[in-house]
Amino acid sequence: MTPPPQAPLPVEHDLDALQALLDGLPPGHEPLDVVMLDGYLCGVLLQPRPVPEAQWLAHITDIDGKPAPPGFPRDTLRALVQRRHAELNRAIERRDWFDPWVYQLDADASPSETVLPWVAGFATAMDVFPALMDRHEAAILEPLATLYRHFDPDDLEDADELLAEIETLEMPETLAEAVEDLVRSVLLMADVSRPKPAAAQRRGPPPKHRRPPPRR
Repeated sequence: MTPPPQAPLPVEHDLDALQALLDGLPPGHEPLDVVMLDGYLCGVLLQPRPVPEAQWLAHITDIDGKPAPPGFPRDTLRALVQRRHAELNRAIERRDWFDPWVYQLDADASPSETVLPWVAGFATAMDVFPALMDRHEAAILEPLATLYRHFDPDDLEDADELLAEIETLEMPETLAEAVEDLVRSVLLMADVSRPKPAAAQRRGPPPKHRRPPPRR
């Protein structure tokens, strides 16, 4: 019997609970925050072959995969993350638009600065699980450049083709535009790494950016 789909993770209450769990890890651990986590999960889900859950979970509580300490509520964290993983997986599989977890930083932050943590989480998945890049780097160059243009060029070493593609792109003028580019890039890469039998029709209009509540 197929289990029922998990409910989407609410943007407010459980998102705060998830961040509190990550903030509760002791010194010596370098966990992802919830914005990085969202980009990371998209990078995991775009891999040509499914990544075993135990492997991708290990890098959430510590970017290098250090185990969480004894007594840490792993099951609670796992349940919350699984719900977002399932929600993103459904959107990617159906080529549906979704709302990335992106926080407005402050009035002076540019759109690029605001989405950079999400992109950093995505890049973490690319570093830890390189199959997508190894197999499809040329095919995903344009959407990848759309994401990686938010990095300082000095951070993109030995990536001449990527940097050349980035130079052809303009930076987003608004946060809504930057967020839409995150979703569009993920779905374009899904067309390459997780192709559908027929040409995919993305359902619905581009998302209206929904800002999560300020983190306390």
